[in-house]
Order: sequence, then structure tokens, then C-alpha cells
Amino acid sequence: MELSLKKPIVFFDLETTGTNIAKDRIVEMSALKVLPNGEEEIKTWVVNPTIPIPKESSDIHGITDDMVADKPVFKQLAKEIFKFIQDADLAGYNSNRFDVPLLAEELLRTEIELDVQNRKLVDVQTIFFKQEPRTLTAAYKFYCDKVLEGAHGAEADTLATYEVLKSQLDKYDNLQNDMEFLSKFSSHNKRNVDFAGLIVYNGKGEECFNFGKHKGKKVIDVFASDGGYYGWLQGADFPLYTKKVFTRLKLSTASF
Repeated sequence: MELSLKKPIVFFDLETTGTNIAKDRIVEMSALKVLPNGEEEIKTWVVNPTIPIPKESSDIHGITDDMVADKPVFKQLAKEIFKFIQDADLAGYNSNRFDVPLLAEELLRTEIELDVQNRKLVDVQTIFFKQEPRTLTAAYKFYCDKVLEGAHGAEADTLATYEVLKSQLDKYDNLQNDMEFLSKFSSHNKRNVDFAGLIVYNGKGEECFNFGKHKGKKVIDVFASDGGYYGWLQGADFPLYTKKVFTRLKLSTASF
């Protein structure tokens, strides 16, 4: 089944130095843009992460420090990458928990904000786990009856993810061929305000802390009563996107 699209959608996959969204960096990104008319375009970027790639990460994706030594850093590629995805919804495998947040962090370091409020985020892994809990390699075999050659390579994983979603739409009658439906269906937690889930909405739609001594309290109330807490948050080891949300909420209050 071909996708029913109202706007372009970009399937993408990241290979990284690790799994810490705040600290780790992209070493490879592959993105497949699918247009409403069915046209497809794929691009792959290899990136110098500017920090060492741990052996345990290289053992998974096969990319070493030597292989990226002469490659451009993310800042040199950021505008090209953002232009490629700017008008599109985003999809991937475990993308809502990892790839989208980490890409947003990398872009923020170059002063580019990834607006996720006006785009749909479709996580094929979440759909898969809700329907048939397994891995991407198993998903590719289960849905497409193919062996995933080159697993953990960004391009192979990206193409496989695209094929799996189309096959999921063929297989399950309860799935709608609509990006808004798939975005909601594949969402892990609609209560999260930030990607990391450190800020959540309460039952009234108010932003609250989801960690620490102020857990459950409204962020703006804490900022109003504890003058130093905002400064501590900005100096702590939180993702840049989370800090940006804290800043927005701080600016919405009457005073610093």
C-alpha cells in the first residue's frame, strides 16, 4: 500500500556516538523524502562528531574515528539537512524516543530549531510493538518477508523502515493511511511537553515537573517561588530542547 500523504514525509535514521541525547553526536544520517505524488529522494550524510566514537558504538554501526576524520562537522551540514526536512512530517524506527530528540539537539547547537508542533511524527517501532512486539530485522522479515542486509547501517535501516510501514498499512485494517492518525497511534506519551519527558502536562493542560523535588508541581509556580531553580536547571546536564522549554515558560512569567 502506498502512503496517503497531504505533505512530504521524511523517513530517517541516525547512527551516533551513543544513546545520551544531551551528550552524544550524529556520525551518519540517512533520510528518505517521500512526496505526495509518490516521488522519492534519499540522501545520506557522514558526519565528524568532534568527539571520539566509543568502540561499543563502532561495533554496532561499523563507523570509526578514522572513517569520519575528514568528514564535515554537523554545523557545516545543518542548513542542508534542515532544508531537506523543513516542510515534511518525520518518521523512523524508535524515532520519537531517540532520533527526533537527538536531531533536535544537534540542530539547536547550530541555532536551528526543529519545530515539531506543526508536523506529524510517525514511529514505526511503536506501531510494530503495539501490533507485533519484535525488532527491526524481525519486522522486516515479518512484514516484508525479506532479510535485512546491512542492518545498523543508516541507509539500509531507513529504507527498511519505509517498506515496513507500507506493509503494516496493508496488513492491519485498524491502521488508517493518514499521517495524523499514524502520528497519534505511534506516540509513546501525549503528556510530554519536551522530548525527554522531564516536563509533562497535568490534567488541566498545565506544564509540570516530572522529576526531582518539584515533581508534580507547575513549572511557572516553582519559578515564581524558587528564584534560583531556573538558573540551576540551565546549568545542569539537561537536553538543550528541555532547557529551551524551561526558558519559554520562564519568559511567560512576570519576572525572573
